[in-house]
Amino acid sequence: MARTRVSFDSAGIEIAAHLYTSDSPAAGRRPALVVGHPGTGVKEQTSGTYAQLMAERGFVTLAFDAAHQGESGGLPRGLEDPAQRVEDFKAAVSHLTTRDEVDPDRIGLLGICASGGYSLAATGGDHRVKAVATVCTAEPARQFRYGADGSQDPAVFQTLLDAAAQARTRAARGEDPGVMTMFPDTAEQAGALGGEHGVEGWEYYCGPRGHHERSAKYLAWDSIDRMASSDVFRAVPLIGPRPMLQIIGERAVTAWMAIEAHQAAAGPKELHRIPGASHVDLYDKRAYIDPAVDKLTDFFTTHLDK
Repeated sequence: MARTRVSFDSAGIEIAAHLYTSDSPAAGRRPALVVGHPGTGVKEQTSGTYAQLMAERGFVTLAFDAAHQGESGGLPRGLEDPAQRVEDFKAAVSHLTTRDEVDPDRIGLLGICASGGYSLAATGGDHRVKAVATVCTAEPARQFRYGADGSQDPAVFQTLLDAAAQARTRAARGEDPGVMTMFPDTAEQAGALGGEHGVEGWEYYCGPRGHHERSAKYLAWDSIDRMASSDVFRAVPLIGPRPMLQIIGERAVTAWMAIEAHQAAAGPKELHRIPGASHVDLYDKRAYIDPAVDKLTDFFTTHLDK
């Protein structure tokens, strides 16, 4: 297995990525996958895990850091811009089409968590993508507006919009606008705010389970009002007749977002549940990742076949 550092342009921003290729000889150009990371994540975390495992199955895979995050360029740091995130996927596809080892007619997208929503939107608008799959689909704008489980009081998001507006005013005055911290100080505090889902997220991003120094764990305040007007699921009906697979944990509180996307899809679609898994379990626990990768391999082998 070879991992190569590469970079490419996305709307004027340099994107840092890892290209994974199998050492096994190939008869010709291989099918390829763009793999996107969860919100505030980086390519060395769960997207890198899936990219490596899918490369071991014979695909060329490209795991990248979103613009404004990780090793990629873009200011302000920590910006979650839905339009840019969708553009990053399309730019990654463009990069793959230029590579000698890749068959440009056999490219798919694989989005994890937040990238699940963005990959669906990118597929809807880019006919170079032949198939799309997601793992634990999340749509950040929906999650901020309605909460991870869909039951958040609307007043919470209104409060965040107030804070975002105040940050813009501070920036206009030449002051430090600050950032929105995504995690509290302890797992106990995370549990009080978000239950088991909150604890698992804290353990992954803030504890030894999945911590990475470049995972910022904050958002620029501009992210909030950009998400207020975003709805990446609007592009889902455009995916058909190309196929769409979504893999979710049986216990995932975020599953309602994948179900909403599934209902909106007009082409071949499948919603596949991993028994016993929560949302975050599918980030790093091989007992759940391995059956997900088996399903992904079957899906992409079938639909990226000439």
